[in-house]
Amino acid sequence: MKKVGIILINYKGYAEKFIIECWSGLMQQTYPKELTRIYIVDNAATEQTLKYLDSNCPSATVIPRPDGNYAAGNNAGIGQARKDGCEYFVIVNMDVAFDNDWLSELVKALEFDTEIGIAQSKVLLYEKDKLGNNLINSLGNSFHYLGFGFTDGYQQIVESTEQKVTEIKGYASGCSLIIKKAVLDKIGTYDEEYYMYHDDLELSWRAKLAGYKIVLANKSIIYHKYEFKRSVLMLYYLERNRFLAIFTYYRIRTLLLILPALLFLEVGMWLYAGMRGWLKTKIRVAGYFLRPKSWNHIIQRRNAVNAYRKKTDKEMLADFKARVEFQEIDNPLLKYIGNPILNSYFNLIKKLIKW
Repeated sequence: MKKVGIILINYKGYAEKFIIECWSGLMQQTYPKELTRIYIVDNAATEQTLKYLDSNCPSATVIPRPDGNYAAGNNAGIGQARKDGCEYFVIVNMDVAFDNDWLSELVKALEFDTEIGIAQSKVLLYEKDKLGNNLINSLGNSFHYLGFGFTDGYQQIVESTEQKVTEIKGYASGCSLIIKKAVLDKIGTYDEEYYMYHDDLELSWRAKLAGYKIVLANKSIIYHKYEFKRSVLMLYYLERNRFLAIFTYYRIRTLLLILPALLFLEVGMWLYAGMRGWLKTKIRVAGYFLRPKSWNHIIQRRNAVNAYRKKTDKEMLADFKARVEFQEIDNPLLKYIGNPILNSYFNLIKKLIKW
């Protein structure tokens, strides 16, 4: 059995709100304790938060960091876990509760097939519905060909299955995933330029380009205290990072073909931003891509992925979606005008892309 490093990120008062139930669940896991290491990265560390974590999580390795960079925080945890001899790394949110077999089943899913590089838990909503059901939060997330990401199965009833794993066509949710050391040795760890949001999309995209499968661990159950909260900072990173991903991982010829759809959508996004009061955020996103430093980063990442790329854009696009689906947003213009146009154009370019 492999040694597993579990990485959690704390930010300011997050631990005081969530760590007690989370820690209790980790202590009840059936996976061997001697093969489990827990790392809590305190991502805006203060003397108060460090004392709180030391007091309530006595067997955890607490790693203080100053800047709040979520991707860098995960890398700090992975780095320490590597030094401690861990071969599998689990990234998991702190605002969760666990089934006792959560970790054991996650490891089993990762080891089900040698081609599997990442496995995701079945993420259910913590709060039950009126009938007493824990509805789905994520069974894996979907790629959109213009860089968006959204969850599969959100708020649907869980269907029972005897299958240990189900292949995820999109990407693994960072709420609860496990990845092999061998995979990170090949593709690298989190891209710290992403800071937060779409970091899981970007990591999964790289893993798939390298030829690895991503699967859902059907028997690894986690309950997420999910709350949808929109903020200017969230919108900035979601928008900026979707562009970062498509500029980095599509071939140039593919980028040229999706450009008309990208421009069509951007007109709508700018109008929507103006109506919703986050025009300054869109301007800030545009400003990021006017910096030479940003393009230097993109070029470096493109060159790095070409060293291990096995999957073609044609193969990747076969698993991408063409409809923008945000569960918390019901926009008639998007539903009845935007999505049909984006879908039709996507079906057209898929026939043209042979590379």
